Amino acid sequence: MHIKNYLLFALVFLTGYTVTQAQAPATNYDESKVPPYTLPDPLLTPEGKKVVTTAEWEQNQRPYILKLFTENVYGRIPHKSSGMHFSVTEQGTPVMGGKAVRKQVTIHFEKGDKWPFMDVLIYLPKTNHPVPVFVGLNFNGNHTVAPDKEIRLPQYRAGKNKDADPETLRGTSASRWPVESIVNGGYGVATAWYYDLEPDNKDGWKDGIRTTLKETLHIAPEEWSAIGAWAWGLSRIQDYLETDKDVDAKQTILLGHSRLGKTSLWAGANDGRFSIVISNESGEGGAALSRRIYGETIRNLNTSFPHWFIERYKSFNDHPEKMPTDQHMLLSLIAPRPLYVASAEEDRWADPKGEFLSAKNAGPVYALYKLEGVGVTEMPPVNTPVGKSVRYHVRTGKHDVTLYDWTQYIHFADQYIKK
Repeated sequence: MHIKNYLLFALVFLTGYTVTQAQAPATNYDESKVPPYTLPDPLLTPEGKKVVTTAEWEQNQRPYILKLFTENVYGRIPHKSSGMHFSVTEQGTPVMGGKAVRKQVTIHFEKGDKWPFMDVLIYLPKTNHPVPVFVGLNFNGNHTVAPDKEIRLPQYRAGKNKDADPETLRGTSASRWPVESIVNGGYGVATAWYYDLEPDNKDGWKDGIRTTLKETLHIAPEEWSAIGAWAWGLSRIQDYLETDKDVDAKQTILLGHSRLGKTSLWAGANDGRFSIVISNESGEGGAALSRRIYGETIRNLNTSFPHWFIERYKSFNDHPEKMPTDQHMLLSLIAPRPLYVASAEEDRWADPKGEFLSAKNAGPVYALYKLEGVGVTEMPPVNTPVGKSVRYHVRTGKHDVTLYDWTQYIHFADQYIKK
């Protein structure tokens, strides 16, 4: 992937879903035109028996639902490679006037130090004890997360086009990563560029880990998806954090926005080491209900982004009712861990009400653990977070991650994280 294309994709991601929306045919934004639908019951077994205990859920029903999503939507996720190792290129440089440290780590996916690998940027509060960390992938490169000239530029692809200057993007995504506010809240941040795993285009699998690691991981490219590859990478960040004495790796909070919100949900469903999972405006194929025809549809997804999901998912383009799953069942796979789903009022493409209803309908699984879900039957007003173990808000504004969102996530984490 050349840097010119990289810059183009960066502009698309910074402006949200504009390109995709323009391509979407006959999008429904009229509540009166949402067709009737019936959601599958996450607690109903294939034999028609109701799950009534956490043991039944964990031993039988949860693995069954996870398998349904694996076979029909995202593909399987392989184990980590035996040759994986870490290079800590920056041990902990004081930043932010000494109240934080910056670390930079390269995760090598095979023996040796050649491609493929992933660069991880970490900011931690300067304390005398391990700290909890927010973990998430970024859209445009680690150097865009903060206006920090010491953040390494993308290694592998940065040198492909000598005429391009990645410096022009340094700090341009800082509003989505309010690092100082997160550090002030007592949390660290660990992030990596998702292109290090797979470029986000229909041919990205040719350059990404689905091809470069197919022999090492013993999995064919078509057996999983771009979202699967990105989710796999999040688990590899967790692998590193478990080796870092400055990190409380039992208290990592997984967060993703938009397509990376879909990714965080899939990673959280597969990897129970993440203690809290957050979906920020993940929409169709993420938190929003697929059977609720409003905003983006399965067909929209598979037409504009055919690489995000496995081929089987395309068979449901015009028939979401034939799917054995819907997205509330994906959310239920996070239980009993705390889950936060967030929407934006103007982001109708992502169907805020569909995201709320999905969170609400994950509630019965949380109830098995005697945990309260969103706690309301109707979608709340804007800027009014609701819920306990399942939390939800819809804020004013557009498709983005804002300081308001982060403030809610930090407050939510404070209820469950010991610092």
